[in-house]
Amino acid sequence: MEGAPGMAPPDTSSITDVPGIEVGHYTDTRRPTGCSVVIARDGAVAGVDVRGAAPGTRETDLLEPTHLIEKVHAVMLAGGSAWGLDAASGTMRWLEEHGIGLNVGVGLVPLVPAAVLFDLHLGDGRIRPDAAAGYAACEAASGARPAEGNVGAGAGATVGKLFGPEFSMKSGIGTAAVQVGGITVGALIACNAVGDVIDPCTGHPIAGARTAQGDALRDAPAAVLHGEALHPMLAGSNTTVGVIATDAPLTKAQARRLAVSAHDGLARTISPVHTMSDGDTLFALATGRAGASPGMTVLAVMAAEAVARATLRAVRAARAVTTSNGLTLPACDDLAHTDLHSAR
Repeated sequence: MEGAPGMAPPDTSSITDVPGIEVGHYTDTRRPTGCSVVIARDGAVAGVDVRGAAPGTRETDLLEPTHLIEKVHAVMLAGGSAWGLDAASGTMRWLEEHGIGLNVGVGLVPLVPAAVLFDLHLGDGRIRPDAAAGYAACEAASGARPAEGNVGAGAGATVGKLFGPEFSMKSGIGTAAVQVGGITVGALIACNAVGDVIDPCTGHPIAGARTAQGDALRDAPAAVLHGEALHPMLAGSNTTVGVIATDAPLTKAQARRLAVSAHDGLARTISPVHTMSDGDTLFALATGRAGASPGMTVLAVMAAEAVARATLRAVRAARAVTTSNGLTLPACDDLAHTDLHSAR
C-alpha cells in the first residue's frame, strides 16, 4: 500500500512541474468521456510522433520541422473518436479571449494540435466532447497537479481489448515528471490501449485482458503466443495519446526527436503497442525557460521514463465503472490481490 512504513512515498510529480505548463480537464459523467488540455500561454516549440496505424489528429502537419510555424499554444487530448477533435475549437476560442495566439495582423490565431482516443463503446456514443467541453477544460486549467484516473481524456479509457471489450479493464489518465540537473521533463498520458499495461519493474501485467471468469488477468501477449484467437477489432478503436513537456530549449527538429524517444516509455509499459487498432500519438512541448539543455540523449531518457511512469499511473489511478449500456469494467485495484498467472 502506498505510504506504508518502510516504503517510498507516493510520486507526486506531474507535467505541471514544468514551468509555464498548465493542465485542465473536462469530464462528462453521462457516458463517461471527456477531454484534457495542456496550455503553454507563452507558446512552446512543439513536435509530434504518431506511431499507431489508426490516428485521429488535428494540426500535426503544422509540427513538421520543415514547416513554418515554430510554437503552439496548447495541445488537446480528447475522447469521442474523431468527434472529439471539435474540443480543440473550444480551446482556440478560450485562448483568443485571453489574448493568446499567433498575431497575424488582423487578429490572433491560437495554434492547438489535438489527438483523440476511441471510447464510444462505453455508454451512449452520441455523447462526446465538443467545443464547449474544450472551453470548459481551459477554464479549469492551472499549474496545480492535475487529477488522474477517470477524468478528462481518461474518463472513457480502457485497456486489454484483444479478446473483446467485455474482458477489458478501466484505465484513465496519468502524469509524472523527472528532473536531472535542474531540467524537468513531464508527461500526461491517456492510456486507451488495445494491449495490456505492464509494470517494467516486474515484467508482469497490472491491467489488461481478463480471463473468461473475469477475476484474473489473462496476460495477453502470452495468450497470443499460445495461439488464442483474437476478437475482431475495428481499426482506431483504441489509442494512447499524450503530451511530454520540458523547460529545456529545443528546436522543432529536437522536439520531434523527443516525441519519438518518448514512445519508448509506451513500449516499456504496453504490450502489444502501436498496433493497427491503435492511433498512438505523443506531442512534445519545450518552453525553453531553463535556458540550457543537458543534451538530447539525457532528455530522451527522461522523456521515456516520464511516459512510462505516467502510463502506469493512468491505470493505477483508474476506478471501476458500470456504463449505461451495461458494461462493467474493473480497475487495477480490483484485481490487485489476484494471482495474475493463475489462469494460464
